[in-house]
Amino acid sequence: MTSHGLHPVHAAAPPARRWLALGLLGAAQFMLILDITVVNVALPDIGADLGLTRTSVTWVVTTYTLLFGGLMLLGGRLADLFGAHRVLYAGLATFTVASLLAGLADEGTLLIAGRAAQGVGAALMSPAALSIVTTTFTGTERHKALGVWGMLGGTGSAIGVLLGGALTAGPGWRWIFFINLPVGASVLILLPYALRGFRFIRSDERPDLPGALLITAATGAFIYGLTNAGDDGWTGGRTLLPIGAAVLLYAGFWFWQRTARQPLVDLRLLMRGAMPAGALLMLVATALLVGGFFIGSFWLQHIRGYSALSTGLAFLPIAVATIAGAHTAGRAIDHAGGRLVGVAGLLLAAAGFAVAAWWTSTLGLITGVSLAAAGLGATFVTATTTALAHVDPHRAGVASGVLNTFHELGAAVGVAATSSIAAGSLVATGATTAGFTHGLTAGAIVAVVAAAAAAVLVPAGKPPAGSVRHVH
Repeated sequence: MTSHGLHPVHAAAPPARRWLALGLLGAAQFMLILDITVVNVALPDIGADLGLTRTSVTWVVTTYTLLFGGLMLLGGRLADLFGAHRVLYAGLATFTVASLLAGLADEGTLLIAGRAAQGVGAALMSPAALSIVTTTFTGTERHKALGVWGMLGGTGSAIGVLLGGALTAGPGWRWIFFINLPVGASVLILLPYALRGFRFIRSDERPDLPGALLITAATGAFIYGLTNAGDDGWTGGRTLLPIGAAVLLYAGFWFWQRTARQPLVDLRLLMRGAMPAGALLMLVATALLVGGFFIGSFWLQHIRGYSALSTGLAFLPIAVATIAGAHTAGRAIDHAGGRLVGVAGLLLAAAGFAVAAWWTSTLGLITGVSLAAAGLGATFVTATTTALAHVDPHRAGVASGVLNTFHELGAAVGVAATSSIAAGSLVATGATTAGFTHGLTAGAIVAVVAAAAAAVLVPAGKPPAGSVRHVH
């Protein structure tokens, strides 16, 4: 079984075309990951240009990651039913057209609608693309191909903040969406040639549409409640009612998955072994990292008066630290084990956020968040290794899909929570720094709590040889 339960692709094409297909699919996946962070640096300009409230600015980020993560497993099921290549083309076309609509938006509702359509397109495209990669290559070529694929997650997120700053300062924020058009069009034109000769096997399984709707609605209600907390308080009706509805919807999803004939998620897999620990770490690490990018962008532009380009460049040490932390942890886990590396990474993240909250200067922010990013990079590796090291090979694809879903939903939850905690500092240029300090302090507290959880939940000892290190 391949990623998300997809059935194999038989390659009857020359090796050159297989690698061309990987390059095109990698470019498309890179574009999807880029759009998670490329918007962060442009948010102050977008908000000012379109007259957006703090809540609307938050939804510009969270709508994309919510639908990307919430519908990703459904996208895998649809690829089973209709063929990975067909779902891939549909998702890529949807994402490309949605990028055009987002770039042309002249008010907040249209922009958020464009971001929603981008998320739907990404959820269709990403699992289908990974399925094609994993089933097109065999043996050592597959390891090389998946290694390339794994690097896209970290580098895409890191380059997103730099590219977002350059485009916003240059041709304008709309180009963070317009830049997707030539990439999407090129892949749509060239990929059919690269995949010519491949035979895609379809399944007779049916997609679990109710399950997908329940999990997406539950997370949407939860994020809506978190976002409202910044205006109504944590005990306000518009905060508690949506969060209560989310709890009920999550319970409904759990019940449905236990009774459905072809569930979206195999709950036995989700609760087996160390999978819950890995999923929790992935959720927390992504929430903290993307939340840090979000709060840092507003800090530098609202408080320090940085331009979008200067902000993007200022994030360079943070991006490098994330990649360095992941690389170091990949080696350290083989010697120290996942529990020690995970706990150390989260404690380093807590210390970094504490430094940024206490040292209220540009240097303090960059230094602190860079330390936090290095620790969170290590946590990503711990999460993937913990979740996938003991999964049966024929379930590895489905497990990867579950973990990727927690990654995207973590980004949405992180931005929503950070936006509410730092609400007082996000409303206007020159605002107080108190909200930013509260947001960073909250990040430190969450990281400490997660470290304590990791010390209990993550298995001791070294992972099996050859276990997965990176996934997105």
